[in-house]
Amino acid sequence: MAALFLVRHGRPLVDRTRPAHAWELDPAGFDDVWELRDRLPQGGTWFSSPELKAVATAQLLTEGEVGVVADLREQVRETADWLPDFAATVRRAFADPDHAAYDGWEPLARTRERVVRSVASILRLHGDGPVVLVGHGTAWTLAHAAVTGTEPDPETWAALGMPGVLWVEEPLGSR
Repeated sequence: MAALFLVRHGRPLVDRTRPAHAWELDPAGFDDVWELRDRLPQGGTWFSSPELKAVATAQLLTEGEVGVVADLREQVRETADWLPDFAATVRRAFADPDHAAYDGWEPLARTRERVVRSVASILRLHGDGPVVLVGHGTAWTLAHAAVTGTEPDPETWAALGMPGVLWVEEPLGSR
C-alpha cells in the first residue's frame, strides 16, 4: 500500500531583505524538525523542493538519499516586500487562483499545475512504497487536495505547522 507524506519545512530564518525562497532553516527550530523523525518512514523514497529551508529540513529528517525536484518549489513569490497580513494575501490567492494575489506572485493555478504534475509523476514511479516529499505549505495544500480528490482549502494551509505533515494513506494516482 502506498503512503504519501507531505512535510512542510521547519521554521525559516527570516531575512526581510530577501524573498522567502532564499531563506534558510532557523537552527533554533532544529529540535522541532527532529521531533518529526519518528512519524516518518526512514525507508521509501524521499524528495525535496530545491529551496534551502526544505533541503535542510529533509537532511535533518533522514539519513537516506533525498532527490531534489525543482517543480516541488513553493508558489513563486519574487518579492522581499514585507506584507502586514501575509495570511490574507495567501487566502486571496486561493480565492482567485487564476490571478496573482500580489505583484511578483505566481498565480496559484500555475503553482497547482506544476506541483500536482510533479507529485503525480513521483507517485507513478515510486507509489508502491512510502513517499516523503519535503517542501512548502501552499504547494502541499494544493498537492493534498489533488491526491485526496478535494478542493484546495486555505484552512489546510493555515493549520499546517512549520514543520508539519500532511499524510495520505493511499493517494489518488499512486497505482
